[in-house]
Amino acid sequence: MRYLDKEAIEKIAIGAAFLGTGGGGDPYIGKLMALSAIEKNGPVRLYSVGEIEDEDFFIPAAMMGAPSVLVEKFPRGDEFVKVFQKLAKYLGEEKIAGTYPMEAGGVNSMVPIVVAAQLGLPLIDCDGMGRAFPELQMVTFHLDGISATPMAITDEKGNIGIFETIDNKWTERLARTATVEMGASTLVSLYPTTGAQLKKSGVHQIITLSEKIGEIISSKGKDAKEKLQELLNLVSGYQLFQGKIIDVIRETKGGFNLGKMNLEGIDRNKGENMKVHFQNENLIAEKNDQVVAMTPDLLCLVDYETLLPVTTESLKYGKRVRVIGLPAHEKWRTEKGIETAGPRYFGYDYDYVPIEELVKKVVLEHV
Repeated sequence: MRYLDKEAIEKIAIGAAFLGTGGGGDPYIGKLMALSAIEKNGPVRLYSVGEIEDEDFFIPAAMMGAPSVLVEKFPRGDEFVKVFQKLAKYLGEEKIAGTYPMEAGGVNSMVPIVVAAQLGLPLIDCDGMGRAFPELQMVTFHLDGISATPMAITDEKGNIGIFETIDNKWTERLARTATVEMGASTLVSLYPTTGAQLKKSGVHQIITLSEKIGEIISSKGKDAKEKLQELLNLVSGYQLFQGKIIDVIRETKGGFNLGKMNLEGIDRNKGENMKVHFQNENLIAEKNDQVVAMTPDLLCLVDYETLLPVTTESLKYGKRVRVIGLPAHEKWRTEKGIETAGPRYFGYDYDYVPIEELVKKVVLEHV
């Protein structure tokens, strides 16, 4: 067990936004909420999954909807605890043992920190993705047959409700409809899990990894190339492209940020081009019309100079970025993982190929 102070929060927000692959919310907004909660209530206790009891109950809290909406529709502040307590009361669990993030992301890694600080609960170093995904069934708990419901949902106006669904896909469909009606952004609490289920089905040490990533990116006295190499070594990643954004097609539809961006190569990629397709999160990268990375592997954009993560809602013409790819957690590379969050689920006519093989193929073809 250790405590997360303000310095740790700053680093986690950066690292979680990187792992959020363009989604999961603006890290600046998430950081402000978590820092405010820490300042008012004191540091949050962080437990590893090895330190929790198998029979104890844990529930997460997260934002659902289009991340771009948060720029104009800022949370009131009490929604996180309200939705968490609503689900706890519904479950009849008088004492929930702790909380954890549903996914990695600039906001969604911070929401449970707010809950933990305000309620005096421990935060568990674990999540359900190891990255961010746009739909509720796209979690490792779903892959192991754990139900998303009972689920609580609320908005900043005070509307609140409980869903009990026949399967996790129906949870996504019904909650998405409610989210659109609530203004394209809601707070949810779902996937109530035991300690034993977190140990078996969660992605462990995601908060610690986020903090390490944030520490590298925010470190002083090193140039971008040196920090980039440290980052790639840590996450077993690849720099796929260096470029300038020359076009962004984006819309908010059905509670998602949807679109694609075109990049023009700079430096060693001068004369080349890349297209990145996204649905909240970056999903497919095509370099010179050849796929070099695809979901469920991670596709991350960072600022060319600072390496700070670039979210899909902050994409703009002229911004220079580095495109980084890294392998997904092994649970996503199973048959059910690929069926749940692979390229064909999102409507792309590709069979999943691991990023290691795609990168090797591109290198060999250019030799």
